[in-house]
Amino acid sequence: MKSPFFVVAMPLLLLAACGRAEPVEDLPSQEELAAAANAAAAKAMASAKADTPASRNYVNVERGFSITFPEAWVKDTASSNADGVVYQDPGAGADIRIFWQKKDGEQTLQQIVATVNEGSEGVSGDFVGDNEYRGTANDGEGNNVALRLMKQPDGSVVTASFVYPEMLSEQYQAMAERTLDSLRVFAPKAQTPEGGAGPAAGTNAVKP
Repeated sequence: MKSPFFVVAMPLLLLAACGRAEPVEDLPSQEELAAAANAAAAKAMASAKADTPASRNYVNVERGFSITFPEAWVKDTASSNADGVVYQDPGAGADIRIFWQKKDGEQTLQQIVATVNEGSEGVSGDFVGDNEYRGTANDGEGNNVALRLMKQPDGSVVTASFVYPEMLSEQYQAMAERTLDSLRVFAPKAQTPEGGAGPAAGTNAVKP
Protein backbone atom coordinates (compact mmCIF):
# COMPACT_ATOMS: atom_id res chain seq x y z
CA MET A 1 0.00 0.00 0.00
CA LYS A 2 1.32 3.36 -1.00
CA SER A 3 1.99 5.87 1.72
CA PRO A 4 0.13 9.22 1.73
CA PHE A 5 3.47 11.03 1.42
CA PHE A 6 4.36 9.23 -1.80
CA VAL A 7 0.96 9.99 -3.33
CA VAL A 8 1.29 13.69 -2.55
CA ALA A 9 4.94 13.98 -3.60
CA MET A 10 4.56 12.37 -7.05
CA PRO A 11 2.72 15.31 -8.69
CA LEU A 12 5.25 17.71 -7.22
CA LEU A 13 8.15 15.74 -8.67
CA LEU A 14 6.51 15.66 -12.10
CA LEU A 15 5.88 19.39 -11.94
CA ALA A 16 9.52 20.04 -11.01
CA ALA A 17 10.69 17.86 -13.91
CA CYS A 18 8.53 19.80 -16.32
CA GLY A 19 9.96 23.03 -14.99
CA ARG A 20 13.48 21.90 -15.86
CA ALA A 21 12.63 21.30 -19.57
CA GLU A 22 14.67 23.35 -22.05
CA PRO A 23 12.77 26.33 -23.48
CA VAL A 24 11.51 25.84 -27.06
CA GLU A 25 12.42 28.57 -29.52
CA ASP A 26 9.59 30.40 -31.20
CA LEU A 27 8.68 28.86 -34.57
CA PRO A 28 8.77 31.17 -37.61
CA SER A 29 5.48 32.67 -38.60
CA GLN A 30 3.71 31.88 -41.86
CA GLU A 31 4.75 35.30 -43.18
CA GLU A 32 8.41 34.61 -42.41
CA LEU A 33 8.26 31.18 -44.07
CA ALA A 34 6.63 32.67 -47.16
CA ALA A 35 9.26 35.44 -47.34
CA ALA A 36 12.08 32.89 -47.09
CA ALA A 37 10.52 30.74 -49.83
CA ASN A 38 10.09 33.74 -52.12
CA ALA A 39 13.70 34.79 -51.57
CA ALA A 40 14.94 31.28 -52.40
CA ALA A 41 12.80 31.16 -55.56
CA ALA A 42 14.02 34.58 -56.69
CA LYS A 43 17.63 33.51 -56.16
CA ALA A 44 17.09 30.32 -58.19
CA MET A 45 15.44 32.25 -61.02
CA ALA A 46 18.26 34.79 -61.11
CA SER A 47 20.83 32.00 -61.23
CA ALA A 48 19.00 30.23 -64.07
CA LYS A 49 18.71 33.48 -66.00
CA ALA A 50 22.43 34.14 -65.60
CA ASP A 51 23.24 30.66 -66.94
CA THR A 52 21.02 31.07 -70.00
CA PRO A 53 22.39 33.39 -72.69
CA ALA A 54 19.92 35.95 -73.90
CA SER A 55 18.87 35.63 -77.51
CA ARG A 56 16.91 37.40 -80.21
CA ASN A 57 14.87 36.35 -83.18
CA TYR A 58 15.44 37.21 -86.81
CA VAL A 59 12.26 36.93 -88.87
CA ASN A 60 12.22 37.26 -92.65
CA VAL A 61 8.52 37.53 -93.46
CA GLU A 62 9.12 38.08 -97.17
CA ARG A 63 11.09 34.84 -97.57
CA GLY A 64 9.33 32.80 -94.92
CA PHE A 65 11.83 31.83 -92.24
CA SER A 66 13.04 32.75 -88.77
CA ILE A 67 15.96 31.87 -86.52
CA THR A 68 17.25 32.79 -83.07
CA PHE A 69 20.73 34.27 -82.65
CA PRO A 70 22.86 34.63 -79.50
CA GLU A 71 22.34 38.13 -78.13
CA ALA A 72 25.97 39.18 -78.22
CA TRP A 73 26.35 38.49 -81.92
CA VAL A 74 26.45 41.35 -84.39
CA LYS A 75 24.81 41.61 -87.79
CA ASP A 76 27.14 41.82 -90.78
CA THR A 77 25.18 44.38 -92.75
CA ALA A 78 27.48 44.27 -95.78
CA SER A 79 26.91 40.53 -96.23
CA SER A 80 23.16 40.57 -95.54
CA ASN A 81 20.38 41.30 -98.02
CA ALA A 82 16.67 40.74 -98.62
CA ASP A 83 17.22 36.99 -99.00
CA GLY A 84 19.03 36.43 -95.72
CA VAL A 85 21.37 37.58 -93.03
CA VAL A 86 24.82 37.01 -91.53
CA TYR A 87 25.60 37.37 -87.83
CA GLN A 88 29.07 37.20 -86.28
CA ASP A 89 30.58 36.61 -82.87
CA PRO A 90 32.89 39.67 -82.61
CA GLY A 91 36.55 38.74 -82.44
CA ALA A 92 35.98 34.98 -82.31
CA GLY A 93 35.91 34.11 -86.01
CA ALA A 94 32.50 32.43 -85.82
CA ASP A 95 29.44 33.33 -87.85
CA ILE A 96 26.09 32.03 -88.97
CA ARG A 97 24.60 32.57 -92.40
CA ILE A 98 20.99 31.92 -93.30
CA PHE A 99 19.71 32.53 -96.81
CA TRP A 100 16.70 31.75 -98.92
CA GLN A 101 17.22 30.26 -102.38
CA LYS A 102 14.50 30.35 -105.01
CA LYS A 103 13.46 27.06 -106.57
CA ASP A 104 15.84 26.23 -109.39
CA GLY A 105 13.96 24.17 -111.94
CA GLU A 106 13.65 20.56 -110.84
CA GLN A 107 16.74 20.59 -108.61
CA THR A 108 16.27 18.27 -105.65
CA LEU A 109 17.32 18.89 -102.07
CA GLN A 110 19.93 16.16 -102.48
CA GLN A 111 21.47 18.03 -105.40
CA ILE A 112 21.50 21.28 -103.46
CA VAL A 113 23.21 19.58 -100.50
CA ALA A 114 25.86 18.15 -102.83
CA THR A 115 26.54 21.64 -104.19
CA VAL A 116 26.75 23.18 -100.71
CA ASN A 117 29.23 20.51 -99.58
CA GLU A 118 31.55 20.90 -102.56
CA GLY A 119 35.11 21.57 -101.39
CA SER A 120 34.35 20.59 -97.81
CA GLU A 121 36.09 17.81 -95.90
CA GLY A 122 34.75 15.22 -93.47
CA VAL A 123 31.18 15.73 -94.61
CA SER A 124 28.66 13.85 -92.48
CA GLY A 125 24.90 14.27 -92.38
CA ASP A 126 21.43 12.84 -92.79
CA PHE A 127 18.22 13.70 -94.56
CA VAL A 128 15.23 14.14 -92.29
CA GLY A 129 12.34 13.12 -94.46
CA ASP A 130 12.15 14.67 -97.92
CA ASN A 131 12.43 18.33 -96.95
CA GLU A 132 15.28 18.66 -94.45
CA TYR A 133 19.00 17.95 -94.13
CA ARG A 134 21.26 18.20 -91.07
CA GLY A 135 25.02 17.76 -91.34
CA THR A 136 28.52 18.80 -90.38
CA ALA A 137 31.75 19.32 -92.30
CA ASN A 138 35.14 21.01 -92.25
CA ASP A 139 35.83 23.81 -94.71
CA GLY A 140 39.48 22.83 -95.12
CA GLU A 141 40.63 26.07 -93.51
CA GLY A 142 40.45 25.02 -89.87
CA ASN A 143 36.75 25.70 -89.40
CA ASN A 144 33.89 23.36 -88.56
CA VAL A 145 30.59 23.89 -90.34
CA ALA A 146 27.17 22.85 -89.04
CA LEU A 147 24.42 22.84 -91.67
CA ARG A 148 20.66 22.74 -91.80
CA LEU A 149 18.70 22.98 -95.04
CA MET A 150 14.91 23.14 -95.13
CA LYS A 151 12.76 22.96 -98.23
CA GLN A 152 9.63 25.09 -98.43
CA PRO A 153 6.37 23.84 -99.99
CA ASP A 154 7.01 25.78 -103.22
CA GLY A 155 10.44 24.17 -103.67
CA SER A 156 12.52 27.08 -102.37
CA VAL A 157 15.27 26.20 -99.90
CA VAL A 158 16.47 27.93 -96.73
CA THR A 159 20.11 27.17 -95.86
CA ALA A 160 21.62 27.90 -92.45
CA SER A 161 25.33 27.38 -91.86
CA PHE A 162 27.12 27.89 -88.54
CA VAL A 163 30.89 28.24 -88.98
CA TYR A 164 33.35 28.26 -86.08
CA PRO A 165 37.09 27.58 -85.52
CA GLU A 166 37.81 23.89 -85.05
CA MET A 167 39.96 24.67 -82.00
CA LEU A 168 36.91 26.20 -80.30
CA SER A 169 34.62 23.22 -80.85
CA GLU A 170 33.95 22.78 -77.14
CA GLN A 171 32.68 26.35 -76.93
CA TYR A 172 30.59 26.44 -80.11
CA GLN A 173 29.33 22.94 -80.91
CA ALA A 174 26.35 22.98 -78.55
CA MET A 175 25.61 26.60 -79.47
CA ALA A 176 25.56 25.68 -83.16
CA GLU A 177 23.08 22.88 -82.54
CA ARG A 178 20.76 25.11 -80.50
CA THR A 179 20.87 27.87 -83.07
CA LEU A 180 20.13 25.58 -86.00
CA ASP A 181 17.37 23.89 -83.99
CA SER A 182 15.63 27.27 -83.79
CA LEU A 183 15.30 27.57 -87.58
CA ARG A 184 11.68 27.67 -88.72
CA VAL A 185 10.19 27.96 -92.21
CA PHE A 186 6.70 29.13 -93.08
CA ALA A 187 4.77 30.48 -96.02
CA PRO A 188 6.39 33.63 -97.48
CA LYS A 189 4.33 36.79 -97.29
CA ALA A 190 3.41 36.69 -100.97
CA GLN A 191 1.88 33.23 -100.57
CA THR A 192 -0.32 34.02 -97.56
CA PRO A 193 -3.92 35.27 -97.81
CA GLU A 194 -3.91 38.94 -98.75
CA GLY A 195 -0.14 38.98 -98.50
CA GLY A 196 -0.26 38.69 -94.73
CA ALA A 197 2.76 37.77 -92.64
CA GLY A 198 3.62 34.32 -91.36
CA PRO A 199 3.98 33.69 -87.65
CA ALA A 200 3.86 36.73 -85.43
CA ALA A 201 7.26 38.12 -84.54
CA GLY A 202 8.16 38.61 -80.90
CA THR A 203 8.84 41.99 -79.39
CA ASN A 204 12.58 41.37 -79.75
CA ALA A 205 12.35 40.25 -83.37
CA VAL A 206 14.83 41.68 -85.84
CA LYS A 207 13.52 42.07 -89.36
CA PRO A 208 15.58 42.53 -92.53
